[in-house]
Amino acid sequence: MAKRKKISGVDPRYLEKQHDSLLRKHRQIILFNQQEMDAINEYCRTYKISAKSPFMRETIIRHILDGLDEGHPTLF
Repeated sequence: MAKRKKISGVDPRYLEKQHDSLLRKHRQIILFNQQEMDAINEYCRTYKISAKSPFMRETIIRHILDGLDEGHPTLF
């Protein structure tokens, strides 16, 4: 059976630009003390989280975005 060629109605240059904007280029290093590391390890063990980097990235970004949502200026 022949493979079907995916035909997308989206401009390939747009897809490339979108892909480039999602690349992670900035490295940040976080240091934890032993108690913090023990808490993180216990949480990951309890909830069966094997990939800690995506977990920490998502947790940090979620906290930041929640704070921005709560602290946005209002008209009244």
